[in-house]
Amino acid sequence: MDAETGLVPFNGKPAAGGGLPNVSSGSPAGGGLPVARMRSLYRVGDVSQRLGKLPSRESRDHETLRATYERMLEKGPERFQVKPAGLPAMDHLYGEMPNFNEVLDDVRRQLALCTGSGDALEIAPMLLLGPPGIGKTHFAREIAQLLGTGLGFISMSSLTAGWVLSGASSQWKGARPGKVFETLVDGAYANPVMVVDEIDKARAEHAYDPLGALYSLLEHDTAGAFTDEFAEVAIDASQVIWVATANDERSIPEPILNRMQVFEVQAPDAAAARAIALRLYQQLRAGHDWGQRFDEAPSEGVLDRLSGLAPREMRRAWMTGFGNARLAEHGRIELVDLPGGNARRTPIGFLQ
Repeated sequence: MDAETGLVPFNGKPAAGGGLPNVSSGSPAGGGLPVARMRSLYRVGDVSQRLGKLPSRESRDHETLRATYERMLEKGPERFQVKPAGLPAMDHLYGEMPNFNEVLDDVRRQLALCTGSGDALEIAPMLLLGPPGIGKTHFAREIAQLLGTGLGFISMSSLTAGWVLSGASSQWKGARPGKVFETLVDGAYANPVMVVDEIDKARAEHAYDPLGALYSLLEHDTAGAFTDEFAEVAIDASQVIWVATANDERSIPEPILNRMQVFEVQAPDAAAARAIALRLYQQLRAGHDWGQRFDEAPSEGVLDRLSGLAPREMRRAWMTGFGNARLAEHGRIELVDLPGGNARRTPIGFLQ
């Protein structure tokens, strides 16, 4: 333990008897081992009291609620509150996502304030605003890995229940806790990155406003005693790091926008797109054993073609190219191997 900060090095490996959990997101690059302190997220007494008020086990009512309280008691209230031990290396992120430089600069400033001190990691809620396919969701995942903490993900475009954030009353059939509660109670971290993907696609339904819980969750003071409607036990969500993505801000309520730092992320320019395409090629090649069958760098013509795609589409195009090139038994991706390049195709149907 650091005598000044009270923090302990966090090697991301479980200790004998339970100790430290696995760090699924990895350690901050270049910043040394992350450091952690324990933070209590809820009062065990409150949970026990709620559990004691439920009907006897002979009754099948409230089975899910009973299991939730028992899980909270079994896991205990303490979770790891982690942060990088030092200012982590971020050059790789600047290289991979050059169109996110402004956002990365802001994150870097906030990291600099808490490193080398006893202060907790504080990252202001952010909204990444920009056209589809430019890497907004990928950026959010990379931030979780950079910080060495967990990740919760909510896709508002595929939302099937308006209460996904805050949970629904246990009186309703099929009710369950919300995503924020589950991420904190079932996870290992008090300060996970919570991604609200395509927040502009949220649609209210009947009595539920799917974004209603954010009015308190995005405010540090009120988030400290967030109450999920299902469990009805106050939980500390004040350390959650919020990253929302959207294509259009016009459908996002103004109070939500006022609570977030809004970054307008543009599609990468030609030079940046080319750099992203090259880095993706190198990552895919290095990350697979079959990659050694291919040239260290693609041709200029192939790079030009890939740089015209959105970052989301580049990976699929490279994988198609690698596959077609392998089928043709050559070690360099040609233009004909790329999607739309009139690559060799086997017709579907009966042979004549």
